[in-house]
Amino acid sequence: MRTKKSPKKDVSVLRIEGEMSIFRATELMAILQAEPAPAEIDLSGVTEIDTAGVQLLMLAKQQAQEARRELRLVGHSPAVLEVFELLNLAAFFNDPLVMARAAQT
Repeated sequence: MRTKKSPKKDVSVLRIEGEMSIFRATELMAILQAEPAPAEIDLSGVTEIDTAGVQLLMLAKQQAQEARRELRLVGHSPAVLEVFELLNLAAFFNDPLVMARAAQT
């Protein structure tokens, strides 16, 4: 259950590993709101996501929009894809990966 920020060229990338659940909500909230704010959130290491995890991602997206900066979600794990499709969140996140997958089904 690690989370780390790393620079990728001039883009701040936050890689989340393990659960994005109510049990880590406080920890993840602090990381998502730390400065500098991430430009990308890598979700490839997420093993489980619940509504608390989804709410954190939605909050991060809303804060990015309010600050007029871009926030991309990348590397969706199967757990993330399943929840995004179930809750029909592709449009909210303007997420081409999930939208493309939804178009295939």
